[in-house]
Amino acid sequence: MTTRSISLKDIFADALEMEAPEQRCAYLDAACGGDWALRAEIESLLTAHAAADHFLYCDKSVAVRSGAGLVRLLDDTIGLYKLREQIGEGGMGIVYVAEQAEPIRRKVALKVIKPGMDSREVLARFEAEKQALALMDHPHVARVIDAGTTQQGRPYFVMELVRGFPLIEYCDEARLDTRARLELFLKVCQGVQHAHVKGIIHRDLKPSNVMVTVNDGVPVPKVIDFGVAKALHQKLTDHTIYTQHRQMIGTPAYMSPEQADMSSVDVDTRSDVYSLGVLLYELLTGTTPFDKETLRSKSIDEMRRIIREQDPPRPSHRMPPRSRRSNNNAASTHAS
Repeated sequence: MTTRSISLKDIFADALEMEAPEQRCAYLDAACGGDWALRAEIESLLTAHAAADHFLYCDKSVAVRSGAGLVRLLDDTIGLYKLREQIGEGGMGIVYVAEQAEPIRRKVALKVIKPGMDSREVLARFEAEKQALALMDHPHVARVIDAGTTQQGRPYFVMELVRGFPLIEYCDEARLDTRARLELFLKVCQGVQHAHVKGIIHRDLKPSNVMVTVNDGVPVPKVIDFGVAKALHQKLTDHTIYTQHRQMIGTPAYMSPEQADMSSVDVDTRSDVYSLGVLLYELLTGTTPFDKETLRSKSIDEMRRIIREQDPPRPSHRMPPRSRRSNNNAASTHAS
């Protein structure tokens, strides 16, 4: 038996024991890392397992296992929206490109709860994400357009479709210099600040949750995925959201020490600010403060200890000499 097959089996078994979607998602982020093929296999197995338990209740939107792998049988339309292609999948929902014909014709992103993922906890998290997005109106935060329930009783909401690339990938592909990266990063900060003004903490800021699209030649970042967001001064849903004891929420490489601590003290906006600092660090150096591979190789407790107690290298020590010289020159020119 290969190392990969053993890893897949072990990770799948561990993930099954985690009922909270955000806990499972954080665990898979750490366990699978950048191995997207492995992640996709495990997500498919988890979806099939959930569907098997809820086969009688999922109707046409059920996932079944065949000899060729996982096959999803989907309704062609949900409400006013015709599904075209799947573009994303997280711990509790699946995201599709959909077409709206009335009252206006446009393409949108539709997020619907996965078949079988209809526990009280998941429904509460899904409702909270929808309400968090609905509170915001900012050019650098994804906008909610509509919401409803499918014929099978699965909640969904519709967002503007952000066609683009994750933040780091866009900057690297476009070969942006330091100044251009900082200008783009400032827009991300403005979007996060808007969320904070509205009393919302994102709690999972990372490159894949900041998509960059180009409008009339100008890059526009959009903060997405408020699936584990927390409200500071209000309730986002009438459903009770219970965070399990010693449950780690977020993605380890971008997580603040307070989030990793999992203490009784609630995190506040400073946790998002820390994650923004990690994003900036990666934008400038090409790597995260704590190496992702190193974190993935550690146990959960050791991973938490590293994040809480160790000081990562300064960004200036991670940047290549040529980059440091060009930054110094740019700073001198700006100062003059």
